[in-house]
Amino acid sequence: MANQIAAGEVVERPASVVRELAENALDAGARRIDVHVRGGGKAEIRVADDGCGMARDDAILAVERHATSKIRTAADLQRIRSLGFRGEALPSIAAVSLFQLHTAAENGDGVRVRVDFGKIRGVTPKPRAPGTTVSVRMLFRDIPARAKFLGTNATETRAAAQAVTLLALANPGAGFRFVSSGRVLLDVEPDQSGLERIDALWHGIGATLLSVNGGGRVGVRGFVQRPDAATKGGRRFLMVGNRVVSDPVLMRVVDEAYRTTTPDGARPAVFLRLVFEAGDVDLNVHPAKSEVRFQDRRAVETAVAEAIREALSSLESAHAISGRGHEGPGSADQEPLTSAHPAAAQPEVVALFEEAAGVEAFADIETAKPEIWQLHNRYILAPTREGMLIIDQHAAHERVLYERIMARFSGDPGETQTLLFPVPVRLSPDEMLTVEDTSGLLRRIGFRFEKLGQSTVVITEAPQPHPRFDGEACFRDMIRELTEGSPLVDSAHRQQDKIARSMACKGAIKAGDPLSPEEARELFDSLFATELPAHDVHGRPAAIRLATAELDRRFGRS
Repeated sequence: MANQIAAGEVVERPASVVRELAENALDAGARRIDVHVRGGGKAEIRVADDGCGMARDDAILAVERHATSKIRTAADLQRIRSLGFRGEALPSIAAVSLFQLHTAAENGDGVRVRVDFGKIRGVTPKPRAPGTTVSVRMLFRDIPARAKFLGTNATETRAAAQAVTLLALANPGAGFRFVSSGRVLLDVEPDQSGLERIDALWHGIGATLLSVNGGGRVGVRGFVQRPDAATKGGRRFLMVGNRVVSDPVLMRVVDEAYRTTTPDGARPAVFLRLVFEAGDVDLNVHPAKSEVRFQDRRAVETAVAEAIREALSSLESAHAISGRGHEGPGSADQEPLTSAHPAAAQPEVVALFEEAAGVEAFADIETAKPEIWQLHNRYILAPTREGMLIIDQHAAHERVLYERIMARFSGDPGETQTLLFPVPVRLSPDEMLTVEDTSGLLRRIGFRFEKLGQSTVVITEAPQPHPRFDGEACFRDMIRELTEGSPLVDSAHRQQDKIARSMACKGAIKAGDPLSPEEARELFDSLFATELPAHDVHGRPAAIRLATAELDRRFGRS
């Protein structure tokens, strides 16, 4: 019972088991690590490596708590280099599962140790090549309170895949393979450079990265993204030693270093590894080892900020690791912005703007179509009988797209465009799971694609909500958001709603896009043909009214 309680600190879910076992493999010097899961890891987890393995006596000790700790003296805590160091991972896992350890050292005979929920049931000789294989079955069977809080198989598989992905990122010298119920979701070769590993995990991103090489007492190495390539869902990873750690404060330092170079809401991708002298960082903060403590935090923050600014300041002359150009937006007179035959704005629809919806009623809009203008390529202005209506063009188009996408789930998928050249999109393992889970819904909204290998889909058709729509970028950003989550999609309960919200946000025209008079008119009409024109999908206002009485008051005429 004591071991089971203690195990709760180390083993939270199947992904925790995967991480701990893979870290042990790395500490053993493995060049190749294979991870197999069934049922999201709840049914079975198997991790095999080609590391140094263990002799018989060490294998037996390995399932005893702290008997194999890599810490020999208190001073060792100040110079930890291994991923695991407490000697509690294997016994913690063995306490809450049917556990089997099969290992052999160099020139050893091999041994198999079987443990059933904390009790050793057998130690038998069994030959194998040097290395270790750990099998974990029926995780948390005897702890129903923990088991009932686990997610679905897909959720747990995604978390396990993410754990392997992070270890693969931080350890490019080792090869990793992740297989879920027979499907290979990740397979990267050993002996890669840091940039090669990043591009193997997230294909194409390497072309947008700048090298970072900050020196001094705190070394800052790695890559950051060019500001022009930043998206709202940029991948951001901070590594200390050979592990990815979490430090929100340092990520805010990163944002500050990018300040004035990126548009609002953009999050450039960051892959940074911090290098310290012995004793300058404390890794012994939490059993999950995802948090660290710095002896001189201010020095760390300064080093990170200076390293990023140096990389950005040398952007023009530095070798920007290759870079892919982006085509400019289509001309405003190519095609109508939305559908060819938008619904007319009816007075009764306009009257749907009610104070209950969070906006004053806009029923004073002229029944005849008012004259409209675009302001700063951001807002649409229209006079009303008692003032002026100001429409946020991005928010308005979000609302229009959202309602049209929701309608497509139950009706016609709408217009799509067959791509002249099919577009390959490389996905991470957890993103591929998202695509597989939502493939039917994605096709309903107009995306057609085929799976190519274990980590790539090829888009052959895409929806065409407006001439400037970038189907590839929308698909990438949408899948990333659905995988990683965001306040926008997390607040939705149904998968259809999540997809519709994400695509409406990613696919809508942007602030700064110039609109022809015809496009502005069509967007105006389309907004007031929706069921809820008052707000965008985030809940922000899509339109506000500026009354003539308010203008009179401002000019002292009241």
